[in-house]
Amino acid sequence: MKNTLNSLRDFFDCLEEGIIFLNQERQAVAINTAASRMLGQERQQVIGTLCPSLFKDTHCSQMCTERGYCSLTKTLKTSSAGSSKTQDLTMRGPDGSPIYLRMWAMILPPEESLAYAAIVLWDRTREVTLEEEVSERLRLGSMIGHSQVMQEMFNKILRAANSDATVLITGESGVGKELVARALHENSPRADSPYIRVHCAALPETLLESELFGYAKGAFTGANTERMGRFEAAHGGTILLDEIGEIPLNIQVKLLRVLQEREVERLGENEPRRVNVRILAATNKDLSQMVQHGTFREDLYYRLRVLPVQVPALRERQGDIPLLAHKLLEELMGRYNRGDIRMAQESIELMESHGWPGNIREMSNALEYAMVHLDGTVILPRHLPPEIAYANPSTAGTLIPNQIITPSAVHAATELDKSYYRPAQPDEEKRQIILALEESGGNRSRAAKALGMSRTTLWKRLKEYGLD
Repeated sequence: MKNTLNSLRDFFDCLEEGIIFLNQERQAVAINTAASRMLGQERQQVIGTLCPSLFKDTHCSQMCTERGYCSLTKTLKTSSAGSSKTQDLTMRGPDGSPIYLRMWAMILPPEESLAYAAIVLWDRTREVTLEEEVSERLRLGSMIGHSQVMQEMFNKILRAANSDATVLITGESGVGKELVARALHENSPRADSPYIRVHCAALPETLLESELFGYAKGAFTGANTERMGRFEAAHGGTILLDEIGEIPLNIQVKLLRVLQEREVERLGENEPRRVNVRILAATNKDLSQMVQHGTFREDLYYRLRVLPVQVPALRERQGDIPLLAHKLLEELMGRYNRGDIRMAQESIELMESHGWPGNIREMSNALEYAMVHLDGTVILPRHLPPEIAYANPSTAGTLIPNQIITPSAVHAATELDKSYYRPAQPDEEKRQIILALEESGGNRSRAAKALGMSRTTLWKRLKEYGLD
């Protein structure tokens, strides 16, 4: 019995989660190392202490001591064995800094003689701190954006980063799915371990299997030495399976085993090898449709889609376009070793009105096009690709049918001014702006969308008409 207790203690001390065992009087009878660290108290101090005293200055403790209400006691009285209650607590560390904990309180099976109830603690301090930082800044990893959809995605990434669950990253081509994968890895506990990316669409079927799982010496003609696969190379870290929708069905079966068993078999071997790896997958295809058509395994789809992250298209975050354009322009200035280059306001407005079917990749290419054709230090509309420079704003980036690009048209494009979106009568435009703001409850983004202009243009009009 003594050996069994020692083994259990060693096991619980290895856990990242904090564990506290209580008797029926709510006194602590055992605690593991992680819980002792979270509470900032030695094991000897905790044993025999009443539960409320362990969580001083928390909402849970105040409810218990001031109002006589104990959520744990209520759980114990009204719940069956194995059920639990979850709540978040904020404590103060020895230096006064906040410690954010998530607590699960549960009763143990009646036949368990060692304790009556258990409290499981998870330290959320790192997760909460990162979320607060994101809410105060515009960047996460290499991504940038202040729009609501991007801020929501940043928070979703940070929550997912603290888990080892598989993440399926979806979105159109060019939205930056690989940047999301890197952010997941760099903000996870595996950040200092390998990050391996496999571009599944770039490898033929015969090569993809050996790249993923490795091979033994003599497994096939030309296999003169053994070689580990990408999963083994990512051991302890993260692997990104980019363009997962391109994997053939026969390899999908083997990938499913990796997800289920966390082990791989090299080609030409029969002995499985254990791998400890976080799996991320990315695709611009609709895998659910592929499942219906029989080109993607349903069981693999649900194994991959534990934590889905949808990356928004650029047209869904048009408010980020000026910010993103300047970031990309800075990168291009460094690549081309150019001095200070800026964008004319007319060029920004044209980019805001464009539909961007190729998303961020298209924007980067458009700015590189402008950089090559630039003959000064200011990017004017005539420096942008024709599909942007000569587009009809009302068609959101589509070319005007039968439009002939002539020197006079180029000149007209360079002379775009404040009348770009303006109706014939300024008084009528002012009235429309006031009406749009009233109908949107003062929300400028919605008002600009209703008026068919960018937020930057609306801001300029508000200044002109004294409405700011």
